[in-house]
Amino acid sequence: MADPQKATPTAPQNRKARRAAAHKSSTPTAPPTSAPKLRLAQPSRTPPKTKTLLDLYDEKKALLAAGQPFPPNSTSTSTSPPTSNSFDTAGNIFDVGLGDNDPLPPLAQAAFWALALSTLHFTLDVLVYHQYAQEILWPAIFRRTLLTLPTLFLTIALLRSATAERLGSIWHLKQLCYFVLAVATGCYTILVTNRYDYFAVMKRAPPLGTLWVWSVIELDLAWAVGSVGVNVGWSLWKGYTAI
Repeated sequence: MADPQKATPTAPQNRKARRAAAHKSSTPTAPPTSAPKLRLAQPSRTPPKTKTLLDLYDEKKALLAAGQPFPPNSTSTSTSPPTSNSFDTAGNIFDVGLGDNDPLPPLAQAAFWALALSTLHFTLDVLVYHQYAQEILWPAIFRRTLLTLPTLFLTIALLRSATAERLGSIWHLKQLCYFVLAVATGCYTILVTNRYDYFAVMKRAPPLGTLWVWSVIELDLAWAVGSVGVNVGWSLWKGYTAI
């Protein structure tokens, strides 16, 4: 009888021996018999029939260097031609869209200023209550602010419309009207806060102060300084002080 221990092959005892045995037992992959069939061709040397991006870049670069970003016969989709101050001598854009005209349309300006001035009216209303140590009636303050908002919007929209702008450009009529409004509302606000009782101040100071600030904002710098100077002079002439 054969010995079973001698008939069974000895298994690998360590990792190195097992790897060597696995390498010997694996069948090697046959190398490819032929190279893959790839279509080889030379690139086309024919020059393009239309202008390339490099050609367009060279043309625009020459125009920008000459201070003319667009040729005279350019069919640009822009509704307004570029102004002379939109490009510097090197052709760099530095203030496109900015200029003497406001960037927002009249209705957007009216909405912005109406919201800002309504916030000012709300603040002045609260400050007047706080000054006289009165109980702040929040529903009444919110109601007056909500009534002021549409009134300011309509007024500013009418005064900033195209027709008002054309009429206001004649003899500085617009600046003159705002100057008179600033002087009148400023002087009357000073008079109310110094001579009237607290109930009248609570009713009149917020709308008068809002109109005063708005009219000064609408004025040019020279006109605004002049209106404030008139208000200060009138206050000193009447003997009113800020304390």
